[in-house]
Amino acid sequence: MKDYGIFDVMGPIMIGPSSSHTAGAARLARLAAKISGKDFEEVTFYLHGSFAKTYLGHGTDKALVAGVMGMLPDDDNLPYSHEIARKKGLKYSFVETDLGDVHPNSVKIVMKYPTGRIASVTGSSIGGGNIKIIDIDGLKLDFTNDFPTIVLKYGEQKGIISFVSTILAESGYNIEKMITDKSDDMVTLLVEVSEEPSEEILDKILNDKRFAITKFIQGGY
Repeated sequence: MKDYGIFDVMGPIMIGPSSSHTAGAARLARLAAKISGKDFEEVTFYLHGSFAKTYLGHGTDKALVAGVMGMLPDDDNLPYSHEIARKKGLKYSFVETDLGDVHPNSVKIVMKYPTGRIASVTGSSIGGGNIKIIDIDGLKLDFTNDFPTIVLKYGEQKGIISFVSTILAESGYNIEKMITDKSDDMVTLLVEVSEEPSEEILDKILNDKRFAITKFIQGGY
């Protein structure tokens, strides 16, 4: 029998009406901005399944815009996110689409930055306000952000996984999950750690010159 927590029974603290369509949507968008960086100037939400069909009635649109601006599901300003975004000069749009064989409450969030950089995060709201990220810039994964996560991108070479694993193990950190993805001779490595590494450990890993892109994502929404 599955073990249930209090939030599975009562649901999250939130501005309603729906834990999946509102709270989950806000958490997804907030995490997307946390992963990709918050200094974007335009965002497009590609809505899939029931998100696409009911987003206006369930407040999913307001929750998504609120989330990318850093609001939590229980923020009193969530219902006014459109007005707040316009005052900040944030451009946003919603597009109904088919993301394929994914959960019906899914959205692909594409963020455009002043530098011309484009980042995308795709995630699903899986019930009770719970979420998972299934794609970061083309990297397929199953990522809930339950644990602190290190993301590294580098040219294909030997010894990187051993390098990261050794530093973490010698410092007493357990690796909860490790995912690699290769594209055009570039490798993306995602490492979920049992607890947040110290600044010293993060410096050793993130500042290694072999990495083209490094990112540390704190656990939690």
